[in-house]
Amino acid sequence: MGSLTQIEPPTYTLAEGCPIADPTTAQRVGSQPVKGLLLLQDTQLIETLAHFSRERIPERVVHASAAGAWGEFEVTHDISHLTSAKFLNGIGKKSNVLLRISTVGPERGSADCVRDVRGWGMKVFTEEGNQDWVFNSIPVFFVRDPIKFPSVNRSHKRHPATNVHDSTMFWDFHVNNPESIHATMALFSDRGTPADLRHLNSYSGHSYKFTKEDGSFSYVRIHFKTDLGVKTLTNDEAVKLAGEEPSHHTADLYDAIERGEYPSWTMFIQVMSPAEAEKYRWNIFDMTKVWPHADYPLQPVGKLTLNRNPTNYFTDIEQAAFSPSTLVPGIAPSADPMLQARMFAYPDAARYRLGANYQQLPCNHPVSEVYSPYQRDGAFRYASNYGGDPNYVRASVKLVKYKGKLGANGQADEAHDDWIGRVSAYSSEVTDEDYLQAAALWEVMAKDNSQDNFVYNVSQHLQSAAPHVQQGAFEMFSRVRPDLGKRIEQATTKAV
Repeated sequence: MGSLTQIEPPTYTLAEGCPIADPTTAQRVGSQPVKGLLLLQDTQLIETLAHFSRERIPERVVHASAAGAWGEFEVTHDISHLTSAKFLNGIGKKSNVLLRISTVGPERGSADCVRDVRGWGMKVFTEEGNQDWVFNSIPVFFVRDPIKFPSVNRSHKRHPATNVHDSTMFWDFHVNNPESIHATMALFSDRGTPADLRHLNSYSGHSYKFTKEDGSFSYVRIHFKTDLGVKTLTNDEAVKLAGEEPSHHTADLYDAIERGEYPSWTMFIQVMSPAEAEKYRWNIFDMTKVWPHADYPLQPVGKLTLNRNPTNYFTDIEQAAFSPSTLVPGIAPSADPMLQARMFAYPDAARYRLGANYQQLPCNHPVSEVYSPYQRDGAFRYASNYGGDPNYVRASVKLVKYKGKLGANGQADEAHDDWIGRVSAYSSEVTDEDYLQAAALWEVMAKDNSQDNFVYNVSQHLQSAAPHVQQGAFEMFSRVRPDLGKRIEQATTKAV
């Protein structure tokens, strides 16, 4: 018989590492058997109480209650003719995934089985950065105008006076914004009360662009169809389950993965050419409308499988942040106004909820290399903060490769875009025109005899700069007037 290995229990410490006594002890004044006042010097007690009051972070305004798990996405069909996104190219290519499925309106801790749309936050960790998909369990949305986005969500939440859910408020919004009728009917079908999360579909709702290196692109809508088949509850079953097992969906997903019964979904896309988009009977940027499958059949792409539960719900799921703006090269936004608005709203919510450096949290951190020296400092900066690397654009003291494209997604720039409004990359370039007024100012200095002072002031400040930066300054001033550049160079060299 082999010897049993004795596992050494951990030593309790404070957060800074100092060992502590029994976590139930506290320092008090007095002698046995009666003890008196507690002491502020008892760091163990103070830290325990203070942290407890700060254990909660702001919950999401919507999608607060959720279940989640880790998994992988595998490419099963070749779509290299549609997109250059590396994680979608190469049959058998696998990428790690974090998935969070939520109700929309209810607060955290509410019943899982209430009638509601389910949100689908999916983060794919790719070699080109993270790809987020923030989808819903119905293929259409209630509004197409982003200014109505806060209102539709408020109408589904609690009344501002009574603090209870209010059917008058709910229906008043939808009656007076009837573009929501398609989504409202989907919500009140049996799909609004799914049996569990493993038997649930999700849809992009938005139209995206799949782009290629040559600038060509197609419009796509994305679907994740459960491989287990859709299962729903009746209204009465959902109400009963919400009361008896309010965490049923969360427990069902967790327990299935623990049993090794890994749920899976097949990713499909609908594909539309730009020319077809211009003539289609419905506005493809209107997310209250679907693309009928008879017009644009589903094409399989790959398979998502959930195979690992979170090791800690807060660190893995509650701190996860998803945004439609998180796109890899080969996938780009369309002119859908709701998509454009969500690309701002979601990361802004994450900054409020988690802080400016939420991307550094392990559940959000990409597996690809990150170099973003213009995004630094702020609370909870965990990494090196880029040391002394320049935090301003076009620095000459460090060689940096700029490999990205417009919007970091490689958005195509074709004549088709004039149909909806062309988007193009722009960065102002310096021309001789920029030096004309500076030259005029130099002439003014000649009239008031301040040229010498100007040369002296510049040379004194410039003398401590690196030599290659000094040379750049000499050349810049020479474009104002050749004699000015020469005078500053001589004064600077002399000062050194």
